[in-house]
Amino acid sequence: MDLLPSTERLLGIRSTADRPDDLRRALEFVLDLVGPGFTVERFEAGGKPSALVYPGEHRPHFRVLLNAHLDVVPGTDEQFRPRRDGDRLIGRGAQDMKLSALVMASVFRDTATRLPYPIGLQLVTDEEVGGRHGTRHQLDQGVTASFVVIGEHSALRVVAESKGLAAVRLHATGRAAHSAYQWLGDNAVVKLVRAVDAVLAAYPVATGEEWRTTVNVARVETGNQALNQVPADATAWLDVRFPPEDTDFTGRTPDEVAAHFAALCPPGVTVEVDHVEPPHRADLDGPDLRALQRAAREQGYSGELLRKHGAADSRFYFQRGIDAVIFGVGGDGQHGPDEYADLTTVEPYRRALVAFLEGIA
Repeated sequence: MDLLPSTERLLGIRSTADRPDDLRRALEFVLDLVGPGFTVERFEAGGKPSALVYPGEHRPHFRVLLNAHLDVVPGTDEQFRPRRDGDRLIGRGAQDMKLSALVMASVFRDTATRLPYPIGLQLVTDEEVGGRHGTRHQLDQGVTASFVVIGEHSALRVVAESKGLAAVRLHATGRAAHSAYQWLGDNAVVKLVRAVDAVLAAYPVATGEEWRTTVNVARVETGNQALNQVPADATAWLDVRFPPEDTDFTGRTPDEVAAHFAALCPPGVTVEVDHVEPPHRADLDGPDLRALQRAAREQGYSGELLRKHGAADSRFYFQRGIDAVIFGVGGDGQHGPDEYADLTTVEPYRRALVAFLEGIA
């Protein structure tokens, strides 16, 4: 609980993607909390700063890497004025994930120099906008590890699987005509609707939590602006989330995913895939994962395994064969108006991290 004043100051920093100065302020704030005596490697890509902190002069292969993101999604002015309500700390980023980040930073500060193996602290500022300029950029620069703990919220449970994502566009083309003479035209919107119907027949809208591939129709557009005209073009944007076991997506190239959707669509509809991001799965029987579960149970928590439907930076490690899990404090309201962290989980989280790091030694 000694971290509360620091957490409230960090929550007051509006570290959103469109405010580069505040991203740097948040990063420097956490680095100041870690303090001197460590090597700090600084990175920057796409205007997003990040840092890697470790003992010693030369970057090692890390036995354990603690990963935290300091950026948040946009919010109102009120959400950047944190407040307490009993055991709740309310504010943008309280649950996701500035409080966990400060716990991780303090655990690293207090244990790194006495652990008999290399440990690092990875601080990034772009997770909420894709993670490509933070975690992925550092991995591209040669950062390696055996096991990674990402401090996203989990209420001391262990997230061992999360979904991948694909951004897909369906394009329909037709022929313009006066709407009173439909037979002279070819309606692109009608084609697109049929294509979307075919996709949703293969991937129905989820009405409850299901561990399967889902497709969200995020936007539909046409260049046609006239009511009395047959539209000649239409586009639908699809957000696809898929689990590791779906081989139609996992390990596939954008061209292969495009071909998969094209096979579902009627003639006259083409498919473009902007990107395919991998899912994430840790070794469920791995000794480090089991050790982290034991550490959580020693604090009175279940340490149960969870699956995450959203994508996380853990996917970049999975892509490189590195085991990564999500393990953080409790709370609720992620990205919502009343986001909060559960303060009763803070000390157990800290003790569990320390016990895990000491236990695997």
